[in-house]
Amino acid sequence: MSTGDIFRTNVSGGTDLGKQAKTYMDRGELVPDEVTNEMVRDRLAQEDAQAGFLLDGFPRNVAQAETLNKILNDLGERLDVVLELAVDQEEVVRRLAGRRSCRSCGHVQHLEYDPPQVDGVCDNCGGELFQREDDREETIRRRLEVYDEQTAPLVAFYRNEGILQTIDATGAVEDIAARALDALRSQA
Repeated sequence: MSTGDIFRTNVSGGTDLGKQAKTYMDRGELVPDEVTNEMVRDRLAQEDAQAGFLLDGFPRNVAQAETLNKILNDLGERLDVVLELAVDQEEVVRRLAGRRSCRSCGHVQHLEYDPPQVDGVCDNCGGELFQREDDREETIRRRLEVYDEQTAPLVAFYRNEGILQTIDATGAVEDIAARALDALRSQA
């Protein structure tokens, strides 16, 4: 479950939580905890999450991690493992700023790693590709500043809980995925 997808679903659906989140997302700021926590709580309560889930982009700070523990406890669940993807910040900027999303089907392509066959046109459906506001370089750099201030302390939090696995997130996507799967399997 991608928190970004949860946000975008709420924003595009015009939910009250989505309207609140949009203002912050467009500026590259973290959505306030109370809004994020409610969106995640709602998503984890859906039927497809009952068989297990992988969270991407949540929690983003220690207060959210503590709330997540409470949510999971209420659901009779717990986190098995937390993966930290270690990558240089300039690489993060390059990866995110190169993403393009289709206005019609939502398919994501990358200008370098998965370039469209026709510039600006989705390979999946032929729709228009665009760069989301939160994938613009200035927004990404602001998000990285916020990460350093608010999210980095999660590493120590989950290390203290004994469930943190750090993996090298450089190189080919297939190699990173293999390292992530190995880390997940080691906790099974």
